[in-house]
Amino acid sequence: MAGAAAQPVADVLIRGGTIYDGSAAMTPYVGDVAISGDRITYVGPKAEVTAKRTIDATGKIVAPGFIDPHTHAQHFLESADPAQRQVPAWLAQGVTTLFIGNDGRGDPNVASVLGKLKAQRIGVNVATFVGYGTIREAVIGPVARAPTASELAKEKALVVQGMCEGAIGLSSGLFYVPQSYSKTDEIIALAREAGIRGGIYDTHTRDYSDFTVGAIASYREALTIGKEANIPVHLSHIKIIGPKLWGMSAEVVRMVDAARAAGQKVTASQYPYTGNGTSLTAMFVPNWAMDGGREAFLKRLENPETAERIKTEMIRNMERTGGPNKFLFRAPGTPQTGKFLDVVAREMGMTPVDAAIRILKQGGSQSLIGFVMGEADIATFMKQPWTLTDSDGGEGHPREYGTFPTKYRKYVVEEKVITLPFFIRNSTGATADAFGIKERGYLKAGYFADVVVFDPQTYAPKNDFNKVAVLAEGVTDLFVNGAPAIEAGRMTVALSGVPLPHTPPAGTCRAN
Repeated sequence: MAGAAAQPVADVLIRGGTIYDGSAAMTPYVGDVAISGDRITYVGPKAEVTAKRTIDATGKIVAPGFIDPHTHAQHFLESADPAQRQVPAWLAQGVTTLFIGNDGRGDPNVASVLGKLKAQRIGVNVATFVGYGTIREAVIGPVARAPTASELAKEKALVVQGMCEGAIGLSSGLFYVPQSYSKTDEIIALAREAGIRGGIYDTHTRDYSDFTVGAIASYREALTIGKEANIPVHLSHIKIIGPKLWGMSAEVVRMVDAARAAGQKVTASQYPYTGNGTSLTAMFVPNWAMDGGREAFLKRLENPETAERIKTEMIRNMERTGGPNKFLFRAPGTPQTGKFLDVVAREMGMTPVDAAIRILKQGGSQSLIGFVMGEADIATFMKQPWTLTDSDGGEGHPREYGTFPTKYRKYVVEEKVITLPFFIRNSTGATADAFGIKERGYLKAGYFADVVVFDPQTYAPKNDFNKVAVLAEGVTDLFVNGAPAIEAGRMTVALSGVPLPHTPPAGTCRAN
């Protein structure tokens, strides 16, 4: 009598966890996930395999690794320290893939960016955008004018270069100088080049408040750019800024729903905090005052007439965002860190606007957290099926270390704004679908083994606005391309992340 056939052997078997597979129709169930090499080989109720390592996930949640589509994580990714290139701030949250180059800051030399990440080795998977701001500065400089025909051709060529070297799309930060000097038709022309090559238009819109054109007009402009350029639109860190405008989220939702109903591809993402990340210049200094760059700005401050105009508009901008007591200095190692602008002003014996101007003149760090968003707007945006999770993570803000567990703990467990399946879906599969990330974002046999195991009782942020750089807790095991990034609650230095270059459609890039 022939012996029974030998069972398949897996490298890892995650046994008995509650599985959320990342799909829109997910129904959680208790089951197993098997991993061999860098791939998932089984997802289901009971794996008939033997394994080199078995993880008992009883009482825990097993899900696809989270995807963060908006970060500023270069300080980790470019570190000389392998333990920092492991990117622990995101891994401890369960994030296995993140995007860089947002807000228009993406380098058009994408092949070089991705090649360096691959050579140095990194702990997370990384996709990048080509950035409009980087391109405009290179071609036109920090000046308030439209490009010439020749300059526009150069800008378009840099978008094409970035896309053909693997950028996932074109990002913009139209709130920021010099991107704020653009006209809509310039952005449409560049976005069209990204769209032809299968990219997405990711935007920090022109105005989230009423600084310039207003929030509603800014969101409308983003939708117009997508429609005219024939490119999917992603509204990064969607928000409404300033108490006077709180409640306008409902109108933005109606606009997006109408565009989607008409067949346009539109998504958004959001971080779960009322505090944003900004700077004295970006938040308070009028755009016209920065025309020509910092030196031109300083010269305007020397002119009594223009200095008074700048001061008046800065005061108005402070008032529209809630006042100087809403803005916390956040740059590590600076004298103002951990203090609100009104407190710093009192210590300097000045009005808040005069204190801000002195700091700007001195050229020191001016990074701020502005507590300028309302909870009702956050909840309105968060409940939309097209709103994904992002951190906008960078140094000095708790979202870098706490976005995903904060969203879970506060908005799923405590306030019940969204459900657990919704949270997981809009942090995994929905994000992969929106950005065309292949074979990730789902627990499926044959997909890359980016898998998180977390304890629903203990998964939580451990940081706050005063103590930012503290790792989240509750992720017990995490796999990036099948390698353990967190093992039994302890961070490894596996450096198993890979760059994720976008592949443009055939025929849209000239052969070298």
